[in-house]
Amino acid sequence: MEKIDKRISYKIVLDTETCPIDKDLKDVRPDNMWTYDCGWAVVDKRGKVYKTRSFINADIFIGEKDLMKSAYYANKIPMYWEQIKSGERVLTSFYNIRKALLEDIEEYEVKEIFAHNMRFDLGTLNTTQRWLTKSKYRYFFPSEISICDTLKMARDVLGAMPTYRRFCEENGYITKNGQLRMTAEIIFRFISKENDFVESHTGLEDVMIEKEILAYCYKQHKKMEKRLWAKA
Repeated sequence: MEKIDKRISYKIVLDTETCPIDKDLKDVRPDNMWTYDCGWAVVDKRGKVYKTRSFINADIFIGEKDLMKSAYYANKIPMYWEQIKSGERVLTSFYNIRKALLEDIEEYEVKEIFAHNMRFDLGTLNTTQRWLTKSKYRYFFPSEISICDTLKMARDVLGAMPTYRRFCEENGYITKNGQLRMTAEIIFRFISKENDFVESHTGLEDVMIEKEILAYCYKQHKKMEKRLWAKA
């Protein structure tokens, strides 16, 4: 284990993959999706990785096999099994996944957790937590953690950059309402200059591009809001 450097402000970047709580569900919202894949990395603001975790939630992945068939990326299920067998991912209970997160928070004295579009990840983690514990433990993240969003950071930083606007206009990354698209995949294409990059849509692999978005935003030294709920 790498020695903890007290001078570093360690952060966690996290990503989830989900399945619907009802196979006939048409409206995708964080309060009607369950987490089956949860990955994270302990990083610093430059994007250096100190630790990674990749978990498959057995309570959903195995316990809700029929619903897993209706997951948007259900075609990846055979791949997940291969990676579980190889040890690349760990199949365990949601309780143990949260326990591991709390251990990493304590070990690295983490004060901030980031995700891209954190509102969704936070919502589905809480939804899964409440269903599995019958609301005994309502919140996945501990109350003292600052919940942050790389999407909010990107809107403040990239949204003000003429080069990003030009990149979006040239590649058709504009919404019907004329807004610049800011998915993790598109932002990573911009900062990496790899315009054919395709996001994996698996937890830990997506974390690896999201921590690059975090590092890029910090590197610009621009005023930005990172907290999901900004204080008044």
